[in-house]
Amino acid sequence: MERFDVVALGELLIDFTENGVSGQGNPLFEANPGGAPCNVLAMLSKLGRRTAFIGKVGKDFFGEQLKSAITEVGINADSLYMDEEIHTTLALVHTYPDGDRDFSFYRNPGADMMLREDEVSEDLLKNTTIFHFGTLSMTDAGVRNATKKAVDIAKAGGAVISFDPNLRPPLWKSLDDAKEQTAYGFSQCDVLKISDNEIQWFTGEEDFDAGIRRLRSQYDIPLIMLSMGKEGSRAYYRDLCVEVKPFLQENTIETTGAGDTFGACCLHHVLEYGLENLDEQKLTQMLTFANAAASIVTTRKGALRVMPAEDEVLSLVNGFC
Repeated sequence: MERFDVVALGELLIDFTENGVSGQGNPLFEANPGGAPCNVLAMLSKLGRRTAFIGKVGKDFFGEQLKSAITEVGINADSLYMDEEIHTTLALVHTYPDGDRDFSFYRNPGADMMLREDEVSEDLLKNTTIFHFGTLSMTDAGVRNATKKAVDIAKAGGAVISFDPNLRPPLWKSLDDAKEQTAYGFSQCDVLKISDNEIQWFTGEEDFDAGIRRLRSQYDIPLIMLSMGKEGSRAYYRDLCVEVKPFLQENTIETTGAGDTFGACCLHHVLEYGLENLDEQKLTQMLTFANAAASIVTTRKGALRVMPAEDEVLSLVNGFC
């Protein structure tokens, strides 16, 4: 069995992103491959890491497009299943002038929700250094059970568990349910990537440091990365808190995939250094590289197919020095 650096489980879907207007004045949408877990894997593959995905799409035009896209960028698709009856999940992404966005989902149900426990590959999960997941694969009972089975197998095999809540309120029956499953993720993970609005939502603390303190008082998470958009990012590790400024660009189009790119780059550094002996210099290096890569992605439509190469990221870092 081939060994992988990172295996992820979750949603793989089509992001319909706005791309101008037609001659009749109607909005035009571009069908970009997306889904947070595969965005993470795509960036890691671009950095030379061996990656594999566990998930489900519909046996339809979009499902075929997605399978082709992840294979094209170097993600192993042996555990990507195709549902004969349920269509591939779709998301319409509305972009605001500042690059932020809003989502409308066509997922009631969507194929990504149909992943079953018996489709989770034990061999794959026993042969990965990191297992990564989010909460979108825990919105419904069946795929939730599949996700938790995967976490159990990966943990038993000694994998580092990586978690990104990636909160999308419209996909939950209630935010209490979302909070319960997010808490499960916190209780299992060794590496957490969380956004500014997510830490405020979960802890009720407006101040980010206070929110992280509250989180750490409840959960033993060795490394926490906080993404703060235009304010940059922070890493919390033991008694260290390191903050790095963002790389703001005038030609930012949209922020889709920026957080996933950031998280992937952090996992790239975890693969490089492990979780035992991180220091201020390594954390600063990690966040600087991750911020730069995320910044580049905001200047491009979509994410999965347009991840930056390492030399491109380093060029941006050096250009800002």
